[in-house]
Formats: sequence, C-alpha cells, structure tokens
Amino acid sequence: MRRLARSFFARDTVEVARALLGKIVQHGETSGRIIETEAYLGTGDAAAHCAAGITPRTKVIFGPPGHAYVYLSYGIHCCLNLVAEPEGTAGCVLIRALTPVAGIDEMHRRRGVRDASELANGPGKLTKALGITLAHYGVDVTRGPILVLDDGYSGFKVGVSRRVGISKSQELLLRFFVKA
Repeated sequence: MRRLARSFFARDTVEVARALLGKIVQHGETSGRIIETEAYLGTGDAAAHCAAGITPRTKVIFGPPGHAYVYLSYGIHCCLNLVAEPEGTAGCVLIRALTPVAGIDEMHRRRGVRDASELANGPGKLTKALGITLAHYGVDVTRGPILVLDDGYSGFKVGVSRRVGISKSQELLLRFFVKA
C-alpha cells in the first residue's frame, strides 16, 4: 500500500470525493476502506461549513490540501473530512462510511457493537471505530497519524445521489458511494 500524495488532494473536490472511494483510512492499528463520501464545495454550496468564509473552525479547509477537518456534529459525533483543492481554495470531502479492514476487534471494543456491518456505516461511527477525535483537527493525512492509503483496489461501480441529512443545497448530487 502506498500513501496518497498531497497532489491527490490538490484538485477539484468532486474529483477527490469520487477518487477516495476504495482507498483506505488508517489510524493506528485500525483501518477501513472508504465506501461512501460527500463533497462540500467552496463556492455555490450553502451546506458547506466554509460557505461563511474563514473562521477559527474552518481555517483548515482553506489551507493546504491533504489535511483533516474534524468537527463535532450535533455536539456528539466527530466527523472526518479531508481537505481538497489547492491552498487558498476551500473544499473538503466528508468520509461517510467505511468497510472495516484491520483492527476489527479494537473497533468492536470502541463502538460496543457486535455486528461488523454497524462498525463504520456512518460518519460518527467510523471516527469512533478508528479512534479519531477533535484532537486530530488539522493533521496531515499524507504523513500521519491518520493516513489515506491506496492498495490498488478497483473495479467497482460508483453511485451518485444527493447528500444525506442537510437542509441547504439539497439539490446538489455530491454523494458518492460504492455500488453493491
């Protein structure tokens, strides 16, 4: 497996969201294959956190690509986004779901569920399973401790739909997933 280079992330957010499908997110001994993403655009996307411009919370989204934007959703769940676009242009990709690959016993312990299909089938679930917290805000995913890896997995079909659970810019088809 090889680490994704910064250049992978330094391009159009929608391209990055699609290209992340099938890649591996690794944190410590745990990892999972990305099977669902959502793109959040720097312009024309009222659902994006960066729509209001640079704030202390969103500054990482305007920085160098290949960094983690981790935020708290509903004051409860951490969500992992990966910064896309060249530095100075906002855009990020929410990692919505993973298929567990390694460290599955640890994922079960962290999540407290028996069913493997429930370990990482949502953005808050996958961060808990991988042990990703707000402390990982801004980490460089090309260097660690969170890494995005390519093991050559391919040959799957990509589905496209509207994003899940948003109230603004609902018409945008920016959710991408591996078709079963």
